[in-house]
Amino acid sequence: MIEAKKLADRFPGDFVFGVATASFQIEGASKADGRKPSIWDAFSNMPGRVFGRHNGDVACDHYNRLEGDLDLIENLGVEAYRFSIAWPRIIPEGTGPINEKGLDFYDRLVDGLKARGIKAFATLYHWDLPLALMGDGGWTARTTAYAYQRYAKTVIARLGDRLDAVATFNEPWCSVWLSHLYGVHAPGERNMDAALAALHFTNLAHGLGVEAIRSERSSLPTGIVINAHSVYPGSKSAKDRAAAERAFDFHNGVFFGPIFKGEYPESFLSALGDRMPLIEDGDMATISQPLDWWGLNYYTPMRVSDDPSEGAEYPATVNAKPVSDVKTDIGWEVYAPALGTLVETLNARYKLPDCYITENGACYNMGVENGIVDDQPRLDYIADHLSVTADLIAKGYPMRGYFAWSLMDNFEWAEGYRMRFGIVHVDYETQVRTIKKSGHWYKELVEEFPKGNHKSA
Repeated sequence: MIEAKKLADRFPGDFVFGVATASFQIEGASKADGRKPSIWDAFSNMPGRVFGRHNGDVACDHYNRLEGDLDLIENLGVEAYRFSIAWPRIIPEGTGPINEKGLDFYDRLVDGLKARGIKAFATLYHWDLPLALMGDGGWTARTTAYAYQRYAKTVIARLGDRLDAVATFNEPWCSVWLSHLYGVHAPGERNMDAALAALHFTNLAHGLGVEAIRSERSSLPTGIVINAHSVYPGSKSAKDRAAAERAFDFHNGVFFGPIFKGEYPESFLSALGDRMPLIEDGDMATISQPLDWWGLNYYTPMRVSDDPSEGAEYPATVNAKPVSDVKTDIGWEVYAPALGTLVETLNARYKLPDCYITENGACYNMGVENGIVDDQPRLDYIADHLSVTADLIAKGYPMRGYFAWSLMDNFEWAEGYRMRFGIVHVDYETQVRTIKKSGHWYKELVEEFPKGNHKSA
């Protein structure tokens, strides 16, 4: 096991240690104070979509337990908290009237963080699209990008003076491909044309959101959070290497290219460009406005081989054999070196700003025994990935912070409540929080790292 003190000594004094959550996953109170349904409320209640038809009606009851949860974050000693804001609380229909009670909740959240000396990192969109917008097509409609722009402007006008950073989107890969092509997440589409429309209009919404944020508060550090994939070919064969390159463009390039280069990857456009929605004049300039930072969410590598099957659609890849036999309880391969390779590869291909690891963690489902949750594998996972992050800093990469996913066990999307990522255990029947072994270790790490101690990298 990596000692907390030795690891803490490897980070510069301005490095930020934090924890992260998302609104739909923890808040509950799905019908309280003017909130209206999101696409995830509808999706969760459809048979066969979410494990056990679990839903977000109660979740971790964070909406009603806000002060206690803020105390919990303070008790962990972390410097920053990354949270998301629920669009259906702010503008319940997606367009139309603003719900002041929704804004009041986030006022209390941000003020509570400030009172405790904790930095506020807000995410404007973490997948809970107001359900009413599906009447216009949801993310497959260009109008949704403009509805998002108004929502972003509304939030920043109210909260921007107290935020330390803001992200436009969390993991657009999930809300585009996983939600519109693979059908695993809401709204559950399995259609390439729908996915391509969602891709461009999500990218456009990001750019419009950046404009909205900066029009309200130009000094607020603005970025986006991307779950970039560390893509490895299944073998050294030319076909597998070519498949890995196509997969990189499809899973990473369609976001990094428009945002950081102002263009979609050439291989992607040659394969699917004729099926893309109309890219209007000025779209790419809007999407590619310079950012102050970007966030990387990383959990597991992607290993791909060429798929020779007839009719296979771009990028035509299949899963290759993992290198590591170690898997988490959700079945994801554990391979920390991929994090370092990914950061190096992305920086070689794109001109990137400062980077925060905005999510990193592991699913292990240990329960409470005698008041203790012994989740040693999660502790090891976090320590190993932090060690890789320290290596990147030593190589000169601008890694500015790390947010453990997640603060607490929560609604894990299509997996419902059966999968646990928290460094704090939640008993969903009693809502009792129990800090796990990994949480105590993370607290020790942060305590060994005095804020602003200005160690050299």
